[in-house]
Order: sequence, then structure tokens, then C-alpha cells
Amino acid sequence: MRIFHVCDGFNELADLPAELPSTGFVWVASGRREFEVGVGELQAMLTRLGLGPLVDLHVSDLLNNQLPSHYDYTSWYDLLVFRRLAAGAGSNAMFVDDAHGTAQSARQALATIDTSPVGFAVYDRLLITVHPAECQVRDYFIARLTQQASAGSQIPAGTDGKPAGPRLPPSPADLMLRVVNHMVDGYLDLRRLLTRQLGYLQQELLRPRSHFDDWHALLESRNVLHQLEDICEDQRSAIQEWIDALDDWPVPQEAIAAREREVLRVRSKDVLEHIERVLGHVRRLESSAEGAVQMHFSAQSNRTNDIMRTLTVLTAIFMPLNLITGIFGMNFDFLPLVHSSAGIWVVLFIMIVLSVLLVVYFRRKRYLEHHRR
Repeated sequence: MRIFHVCDGFNELADLPAELPSTGFVWVASGRREFEVGVGELQAMLTRLGLGPLVDLHVSDLLNNQLPSHYDYTSWYDLLVFRRLAAGAGSNAMFVDDAHGTAQSARQALATIDTSPVGFAVYDRLLITVHPAECQVRDYFIARLTQQASAGSQIPAGTDGKPAGPRLPPSPADLMLRVVNHMVDGYLDLRRLLTRQLGYLQQELLRPRSHFDDWHALLESRNVLHQLEDICEDQRSAIQEWIDALDDWPVPQEAIAAREREVLRVRSKDVLEHIERVLGHVRRLESSAEGAVQMHFSAQSNRTNDIMRTLTVLTAIFMPLNLITGIFGMNFDFLPLVHSSAGIWVVLFIMIVLSVLLVVYFRRKRYLEHHRR
């Protein structure tokens, strides 16, 4: 559990504060296991600061690793649980190590997608975040805010007396939206991974001379896409509920507070737009996978039709030849050409001419047309 004071600077505190600072806000960033162990101490701090403690059901939500994205609120704080979309450790390496690529490697990489939830409890001047183990999002923002604070302190102040460098989050809600937006944008890496793996499966599926039989890998990839679609829809619903709750907040009287509220609204709509883009891309991948399956069966049907047409033409060519051999194979003494020494050659000539005429006829009817693949 790490505690930070966010104001004009970004300072890490050694312990939970005994009282809220006069300016800025406090960010308590905790891993899920650390939050479970220190929840009693955290509840005592909230009571000491005069803030409403976390409801037991919300504590359970923050500790639940399988909870979908959702939003809830009390009179003291807002609660947001947001499932991230990211490639698990080793996903890219697992697929790249195989020079030719296999359905097995694609299936294993798809199975390592990380969709762990991150919980946010947003007070007026306090933000509590609960992250999964070894969460890169928390470490990224700690490093980023430290860098912004360092860069801002080295740049001369503006006309309003504040640093002119990169702005630190002015409120816990603003920091929460920045973290959520970063998690949504993290889907870009996952998008490249999914596109590459599904592209490989589609190439194998549509390759003319290959016999695709790993339908289990294709089914698992489609199930992953369905899962991602459900997660994105939950994300969209949670952010939409947050935006609706934000519109119901009391209208601030101060101009600075009103401007910060407008920035929160803009950031929230931007996050919602990014989620919509991710959801649209997931649905396009689903449509592409469905289209590849339909094209595969269509190609197989066309190939079967070509085979049956060829066999039918061959049958039509040999049928009159079988008729001729059948006639001359009858047990009669008086048949034309039977007792002639040139009979066999005449019959063979007739059969060859008849075969050539049938082949020419079928070619003109385009029954023996060669299709390039």
C-alpha cells in the first residue's frame, strides 16, 4: 500500500494521514492482497478523517477478482470497478517465437489476456484504488505523476502563479478518469495481438490446399472475442452511469470548481468514446471471424462442386464408350465388323472421335473450365 499527496507536487507519505492536507488530495494505491490485510486500518483512517467508511458490500466488490465493471455510489463516495483489457505476460513472445506460427500458439496467447478489475473509491479529497498483483497501471501513474511534478517544478510559473508545466490531477475524480482512460488505451497493444492471431487463423482457414482441422482454436478465439465484447459493454455501462451521476452533482458556485467539473465531464465522455471504439473493433473482429468461417465453407462447397462436375463430365464421356463396348460384346455371330480384321481399328477410331467431340462440346459449355485459386 502506497500513499501519495497530490497537490502542486507529488509526494509519497510514509503512513496513512492523521488528517487531510489543507490543499490537494490523498491517493491511497493498494494491491488487492494489501487492501485485504489493511482494510481495518483504512476504515479507521476514514473514520478519523470524518469520512464515511467503505460499505461492507463495496469492500467485497473491491476484493472480488471476478467482478464485472460497474458503478455504485453512497452519500460519501463513488465506487467504480473497471476491468482492464491487456495482453498477459508472454503473450506476444509466445506467438513470435514460432517462426511459422501454429494454431496452438495462437490459442495459448489468446488465453493469456488479462482482464483483472481495478477498483476506485472516489471521495471529495481522497482516492482509494485497489489493483491486482503486479499491476503495471499503478506503477505507470506513479512514475508519470512523479515526472510531471518534477518537470513542473523546473518550469517558471504562469500568470496565475501556478506551474506552467504538465498539470497534475486537481481532484480524485480526475485522477480516476486518467487511470481508466489509460487502461482503455492499453487495448491498442491487445488489438494488434488479436488482429495478428486471428489473421493467422483466417489464413489457415482460407488456404486452398490446406486441410484446416483445428476448429477448437477457432472456437476459443471466438469465445475470447465474445468475452471481450461483454467486458466492453460492462465498461460502457459503468462509465455511462458515472456520467449520469456526474450530471446530478450540485452545481459549484466558484468558477474554478465549475471549470474542473466541466473538465471531468469532458474526460468522462472521452473515456466513453474510447470504449465505444474498442467495442466497435472487437465487433469487427467477430464479424471478420464469422466471415472467414462462411468463406471457408463456401470455398469447400465450390471445391466439392468442381469435383462433382469433373466426375460427371468424365462419366458422360465414358458412357457412350461403354455403350459401344457393350454392343460389340454381345454373343451374336452376325454383328457388323465382328469378323473383319479392321473392325477393331474402326471401333477404336469411332470411340476416339466420339471422346474428342464430347470433350470439345463440354469445354465449349465451360464444364471443364480451369479455375485459378
